[in-house]
Amino acid sequence: MSKMRSPFTQVTVTPASLNSHVLPATPASLIRVLMPQIMVTLLLASQIFSDNLTLAQDAFPNRTAAQAGGGTANVAPGSLIAADALSNAFRQVAESMRPSVVAITTKSVQQVQPSFEDFFGRTRRPRQRESEGTGSGVIVRQDGFILTNNHVVEGADDVKVELSDGTTLPGEVVGLDPQTDLAVVKVDRTGLRPAPFGSSDDIRVGDWVLAIGSPFGLDQTVTAGIISGKNRVQRIINDGDGFEDFLQTDAAINPGNSGGPLVNLRGELVGINTAILSRSGGSAGIGFAIPVSIALPVLDSIIETGEVKRGFLGASVVDVTPKAVSEYDLKVKRGGLIGGVLEGQPAALAGLQPGDVVVSTDGKPVIGGTQLRNYIASRRPGSTIKMDVNRNGVMSQVEVQLKERTDEAMAMFLPNRETSFGARLVPVTPETAAQFGYEGLSSGLIVTSIDDGGVADRMELQVGDVIESVAGVPMKSPEQFGAIASEASRLGRAVRMIVRRGNQRLLFVPSDE
Repeated sequence: MSKMRSPFTQVTVTPASLNSHVLPATPASLIRVLMPQIMVTLLLASQIFSDNLTLAQDAFPNRTAAQAGGGTANVAPGSLIAADALSNAFRQVAESMRPSVVAITTKSVQQVQPSFEDFFGRTRRPRQRESEGTGSGVIVRQDGFILTNNHVVEGADDVKVELSDGTTLPGEVVGLDPQTDLAVVKVDRTGLRPAPFGSSDDIRVGDWVLAIGSPFGLDQTVTAGIISGKNRVQRIINDGDGFEDFLQTDAAINPGNSGGPLVNLRGELVGINTAILSRSGGSAGIGFAIPVSIALPVLDSIIETGEVKRGFLGASVVDVTPKAVSEYDLKVKRGGLIGGVLEGQPAALAGLQPGDVVVSTDGKPVIGGTQLRNYIASRRPGSTIKMDVNRNGVMSQVEVQLKERTDEAMAMFLPNRETSFGARLVPVTPETAAQFGYEGLSSGLIVTSIDDGGVADRMELQVGDVIESVAGVPMKSPEQFGAIASEASRLGRAVRMIVRRGNQRLLFVPSDE
């Protein structure tokens, strides 16, 4: 029997290239995997742009004499009234939101890799480089709590918050949630004006919205657009393993807008501006905002406990697709299809079975598996949710009491993880690190044995390799590895894996075949 082709391509990556997400000497086939033509860009401005702006003078040389002299075009009075009303609405929202929007500046110190001359002993001192970033945020409590993106403040050694009146205050990161790309920052100030919350569930495609923030460091910039789409999933948060349900908008969003508010014409917060889809890295009219339906539970949990605890159903859930409708003779065309149920877990205890379709939760329609997964994750452990379930055309309602979503709970989706992966993994400890020649290493999973013909063997892993991260998540335990592998398998997605081998760091990515 011929040996199965490895589903991964291996390239050598230096630590510096890992930090900058640029792969040296990358084969053309790999570029298609890592650098698609259309890029999804997280909107964190990492440098200060020069202000050498060119004014477009006389951009319309063929103006009529009346226009040049300040004449007024013939516009129907009714049209002017409608336009003035819309302009006034924009103005009022911008003015009312101004005190609630902040600019965030971060500084972080990064280790610089030794230069060529360092290897010849010209200097042995550690070299460091300070980097700066800018983003936006929105005040959500009068006593100084601010909501922003995780990628704006993650890893920052210093956070500064500039209020709308120009006052700059030190910011404290209260908590981070990489799985939703949200974070909460606190400043020592009371009497601030929090933004009122609206409903991202009720907002409709075509509704006007304003995006406010600090693109390119230009504080309090306001742009207008509409909701272009809802329930968008782009696989960009937490290396594709996060919880996504984006609002799409054509309001101009640019680097520096990250963490700023997306508001409706009532002046209510409906989303947190997070990402854009662009070939150039600038606004192309396709921006994404995290809806407040996802942000609010995260915000409350971080403020109360400093972390986010999520509900756990104990069942795999997928979308109801035309193929699934045909293969399983489903009686509904929308909802979350239960693909598997773990014994003794909430779904099984509530009587759910594989093939059931959840069509609503707590009275709200379920569009697909992603929405159901997000809703369950937004609920706290111990909470009870009501599900309307279609089983072979018969409707019923069940109540499910959720448990806590943990690495150990997720690992139950892959009960024989070592056999399935074909390798034995042990956490890095001072003893195991010394045994395999990694003195000083403090995290990761060491491969101690590999089964012939298994997944690890086909990936060409070796005994002594250290799995540092999977899907961007640092590895701490075999249970955590199993949970992520299980989730990726459930979603039908391959993931990237960083492996240390001696003094090399290797990147395993899905191949094209």
